[in-house]
Amino acid sequence: MKPVDLARKLRREAAFEPAALDRGKAVLMAAIRQVGVRGAAEGEPSEASKPEPTRGPTIVPQVPYEDVSAALSFLERAFGFREIPTARLVTADGGIDHAMLAFGGGVIGIGPQGHHGTISPKSGGIESQYISVYVDDVDAHYQRAVVAGARIATGLRDYFWGVEGHRTYEALDLEGHRWRFHQLMREVPQPREH
Repeated sequence: MKPVDLARKLRREAAFEPAALDRGKAVLMAAIRQVGVRGAAEGEPSEASKPEPTRGPTIVPQVPYEDVSAALSFLERAFGFREIPTARLVTADGGIDHAMLAFGGGVIGIGPQGHHGTISPKSGGIESQYISVYVDDVDAHYQRAVVAGARIATGLRDYFWGVEGHRTYEALDLEGHRWRFHQLMREVPQPREH
């Protein structure tokens, strides 16, 4: 694969898995060096230097919004999501037609309502689902969401089901999508007794 094709492939993979960028840099540099050694006329790296194919997440929820730009800003500010810039699609008039956001090992897509028959709870007047997200520090995450203006549907609580306990809260974003944030109880720091 030519370095230019390798760079394109790397860019596509990084849209779904940002860590692919770090893994692929070394392979890309090796391919560029190899082309330099053999000469630009050949242009093909050896089989050993080709990257292993990667795939993005298996499930990527798509969440509809009336105002995609405002939703993107809110999700980053309130919940700590991070946009994957290479995945953004823009309309002819400069609006956001689709964006991908990463959090931990997960990815969601956001876009305007109406695509594929979807509507925002703000337009539909009803919540039809919720999205669960595991976080490293649910108490700090809760405070961040409150400061950013998230509507808290269910405050912080300890909650047990199955064999594992969770500390959790639920929040509504600016258009009424319900988000449930969790931390496993075994990961929550416990107060020390003196």
